[in-house]
Amino acid sequence: MHSLSRQQLVALVCITGVWGLNWPVMKIGVTDYPPLTFRVISMWLGLPVLALGLLVLRAPFRIARTHWRELAWLTLFNMVIWHALMIIAVKSLTSGRAAILGYSMPIFSALLGAWLFGNRLTLRGWSGVAAAALGVLLLLWHEISNFAGKPVGVLLALVSALAWAMGIQLMRRTTMTVPTLTISFWMTTLTTLVMTVLAVGFEGPQWKAPSAATWGAIVYNAVLIFGLVQTLWLSLARHLTPVASTLSVMLIPVIGVFSGALWLGEVLHWQDHAAVGLMLLAIASVLLPARAR
Repeated sequence: MHSLSRQQLVALVCITGVWGLNWPVMKIGVTDYPPLTFRVISMWLGLPVLALGLLVLRAPFRIARTHWRELAWLTLFNMVIWHALMIIAVKSLTSGRAAILGYSMPIFSALLGAWLFGNRLTLRGWSGVAAAALGVLLLLWHEISNFAGKPVGVLLALVSALAWAMGIQLMRRTTMTVPTLTISFWMTTLTTLVMTVLAVGFEGPQWKAPSAATWGAIVYNAVLIFGLVQTLWLSLARHLTPVASTLSVMLIPVIGVFSGALWLGEVLHWQDHAAVGLMLLAIASVLLPARAR
């Protein structure tokens, strides 16, 4: 397993807190507002923040033409499918359950790495995957009876997680030598253009002025998610092993579940509490240094 440096650990804490709290924030934002449009406005406002980061850090804007094809694939799996499908799923599911389904991603990532890319997982790695999988099942215990009534939302969330898992694998193997911030900027730009087309085509007649609560959620996503956390996450995914970079943030759905309960009044059950221990076990399996032979 990959040991985290102090800088990576700080980035991980930031990612975990901001992304975990974003699930109820997104739920508030899309409750009475078109979900794709909500996402598009957030991304358009987040792009200048990313551009400012490039300027301040003097990172290059240019990506060589030879890498455009690779950039397109990274954008499709890491952002386009995830952002388009997941935000629709959030509207139909509770914020906590959407977070849990979205963070089935580490399970898909580990399996894709083993099946498609020849990754070898240690026993501790498989134990972490198993603990995370069991935690997801426990947290979904009371949702199983609702699947018949909300199959589309569940399916969209799982497809999003699968696509994101593939994106993590591709990001780790990228041949681009430019900084992660540059890649993040262009991936966000391309995704914003695609999402704008989708929002105009599917939600144009539903457009209206956002409420104060929706604007708050939009600003949170624009500045903290697209302007900061997304780049931090891509940097971790690029430089850590897939299991370490994904299982290590399994606390995010836990925060999503409990913050949704406190903030939005979503009901919790004993399975939610039992799953916390399993998620922490999954995190420990990749964060704790392996004992030397």
